[in-house]
Amino acid sequence: MQEELKEINEVVKNIAVFIQEDSMVKPDFEEYLRTVSGSMNIQAACFNYIFERNLGEEQKSILQLYVENTKKLPSADKKIVEALSKSVSSVFEVRKVLKNGFELYNIINEKLYTVSSLVKMTSFRGIGGGQFVVARIFEFKKEYYLLEISGVLSASRKDDALRFAVAKIIENPELVYLDNPEKLKEIEKNIKKVYKKFIEYFGTDEVVTTNKYADDLIGMFNDYAEGGEKTDWQEKVSLPEEYKFFNVSEFHNSYENFLENSLGGFSSHSEEYDVGIIFDEELGMYAIPFYGTFNKIFEAKDYTKIVNFDKCIEYFLTNDKFSANLIRKVAEKHQNFEKVVNAVLGTDLTLDEILQKYKSRYLENKIVSSTTVLYLSKAFSNTLGIIEEEENKPQIEMDHKIGRNDPCPCGSGKKYKKCCGAVAKV
Repeated sequence: MQEELKEINEVVKNIAVFIQEDSMVKPDFEEYLRTVSGSMNIQAACFNYIFERNLGEEQKSILQLYVENTKKLPSADKKIVEALSKSVSSVFEVRKVLKNGFELYNIINEKLYTVSSLVKMTSFRGIGGGQFVVARIFEFKKEYYLLEISGVLSASRKDDALRFAVAKIIENPELVYLDNPEKLKEIEKNIKKVYKKFIEYFGTDEVVTTNKYADDLIGMFNDYAEGGEKTDWQEKVSLPEEYKFFNVSEFHNSYENFLENSLGGFSSHSEEYDVGIIFDEELGMYAIPFYGTFNKIFEAKDYTKIVNFDKCIEYFLTNDKFSANLIRKVAEKHQNFEKVVNAVLGTDLTLDEILQKYKSRYLENKIVSSTTVLYLSKAFSNTLGIIEEEENKPQIEMDHKIGRNDPCPCGSGKKYKKCCGAVAKV
């Protein structure tokens, strides 16, 4: 293992040199450093750049470029790079500190890992059991290695760790089942079951309404899927007076409030727009703003009269939350899809070329919808519990002093020091 650690470290070091010297990568890396200056240290910035950045028209990863642009790269090094390309960045609970690494529980994919550190353990002095870390790990020759720890939270900040985990799930839903085939089987089984329910309820795999009724429609279906009670959903289908595309301010939530705002639903948004509720038999359920408008562009006699038609097409192609399956579904409904898209983009691409250019991530990976994945995520259900507890916890006015070991007046049955007393100290 010591020899493998040495080889891995050497490859990581060579990649770090590559991004600072390669004629194509260097200017982009320097610009990247300028944009993140002050927000993260140089080591974290390097790792983030190496594993998250894509360059060029074909959007090749830094690791791909390293292999292609490094002459006479040994086959052993290529195997290490391939392993690095499958690394996972997640939120972990530290279960044990070992002599040469950690025992980490991944709170996103719900799997326990024993990882060996690539650096001396003295670099992680102060990290102990019960804390939470944002870390990147990878597997090589059936062993797991720790590449970096970019963030540490104390055990008392479990709520923040869960919130951050949910944010990562929304950004990359595949993290929930990545490297956990049992979790993937559970998700796939759930998708098949709920898909049948969706077709039974709506008689189709897609319904379009306005944001005013989208939440109600989703709620009515959820009630049916869970309890079998079928209510009349037709009254909740309402189309907008005008199909048009525009910026919705509520979509731009900060990390601090994104979850609460998401729970507020579409109906909390001030402007009216259409929402498509769609069930993909392979990838699960989606609630997609402006799905009706996107389809209307290919149905209209003169699509140029639809407000911001060009921005709408760009939105659906470049938004990483919309799958290749979704674009293909729309294209199959409208024979003029390629013609209109090419006219707007000034290109001459086939459907397959459009998907390869804009949706390659979905072509190369199975990415289940974040909505579907969240339903089966323990991190998400625990986070919802935290929010509900915060919202429902009564505000207590006290005209006398309560002892720390007295029953809490909120009626929880806990001692005051373990309930509202703990909140009062924060």
